[in-house]
Amino acid sequence: MPHLATVKEYLAALPPERRREVEAVRAAIREGLHEQIREEISYNMIGYVIPHSVYPPGYHCNPKLPLPVAALAAQKHAISLYNMAIYGDPELLAWFVAAWKATGKKLDMGKSCVRFKAAADAPLSVITQCFRKINPKAYIARYERNLASGKTTQKKVAAKPAKDETAPKPAKKATKKKAVRKVARAK
Repeated sequence: MPHLATVKEYLAALPPERRREVEAVRAAIREGLHEQIREEISYNMIGYVIPHSVYPPGYHCNPKLPLPVAALAAQKHAISLYNMAIYGDPELLAWFVAAWKATGKKLDMGKSCVRFKAAADAPLSVITQCFRKINPKAYIARYERNLASGKTTQKKVAAKPAKDETAPKPAKKATKKKAVRKVARAK
């Protein structure tokens, strides 16, 4: 999907049937959305963010961006709901998984991403309740605690020691095929 500036453009770019599915999930999210969480395009998806007016430092990976909370995307084979709030809150995660499974609907979930083919495959009331449970003040406090403790999604890269170019290179192991070819050539 090309870069789109608004949620309206994002939805308009979808095929009508897909748009109806995404709009149904979007409606469930918006029904439970806290007034301090704003809907906008974020990472070329429908994003739900805590704006700079509420949290001036923004997202640590790119402070020019508001703090992300969740995102909704129409992928090739599924609708994906990325909910960073459940990823960072073990209690909310436990509640979400139990509530989803209690509906009898299949839960296809990664760390923060829930995937489903159609809105009917997702318990929309659970999604609404989940968003009602996201308190921006508590979310920001947990985010800052995780940043301070180093538990962010950014991976820390250890510096690699410099290679010693003067050291002899280890001999390569001969594979069985190479050994057979050597024997065949020797005959």
